[in-house]
Amino acid sequence: MSQAQPLLARGVTVELDGRPVLHDVDLDVTAGEFVALLGANGSGKSTLVRAAVGLVPTAAGTIELFGAPLDQFRDRRRLGYVPQRTQAAAGVPATVHEVVLSGRLSRRRFFGWRTRADLGAVEAAIARVGLSERTRSSVNELSGGQQQRVLIARALASEADLLIMDEPTAGVDHDNQESLAELLAGLVHEGTSVLLVAHELGPLRPLIDRAVVLQAGKVEYAGPVDAISDHANTHAHHHGDLGDVPETFGEAIWR
Repeated sequence: MSQAQPLLARGVTVELDGRPVLHDVDLDVTAGEFVALLGANGSGKSTLVRAAVGLVPTAAGTIELFGAPLDQFRDRRRLGYVPQRTQAAAGVPATVHEVVLSGRLSRRRFFGWRTRADLGAVEAAIARVGLSERTRSSVNELSGGQQQRVLIARALASEADLLIMDEPTAGVDHDNQESLAELLAGLVHEGTSVLLVAHELGPLRPLIDRAVVLQAGKVEYAGPVDAISDHANTHAHHHGDLGDVPETFGEAIWR
């Protein structure tokens, strides 16, 4: 397996509806590294990670995943993407098992019957996020927090080498942030690279190797997390870009 850097972005510029959102942004995630992407709403955090996985086009710059240019990257099993709950999961007419199983599609050469390895990975991923008792439940029946956990399990089922998570702690209380931190600590210990978008770090702070802070679509700071205060709360919130949407507060991921 290639040891190339999981994510390398240089000079990334994004314009949405003719409006500049990102300006000449550099972003790196090395193997086994936990990087936090911080900033207020409207700073461009979600747009940047969505560009990194090919969901929004870039106007300039280059993005590589595991050494391959984004438009040539084919080994999707190595990439796990957890979108904001407001952008996915709600209204999905499928069971928890079915949604998480979809995370295995990137590991198949051809569409076909699910394998024993698929079922084992799905069961393990669902257990890891604490939803074993809801395996056959419709996602529509779950709380918003439980839907977020389904999205995380879907990414875990792919057994990805790089996990990109967009605001997984939005509206999560301190105790439940600690549960998420414990889960991510285990993944990092196993060698998974993590890029996590957040407004504030809370219990996740000890896990962070490096922080990148965006302000108005530009990198304001990049370096050790210990060298900054909580930048996520040092700037007033702006009108969000198309990827940064307001959170619903009070919803616990692990509820």
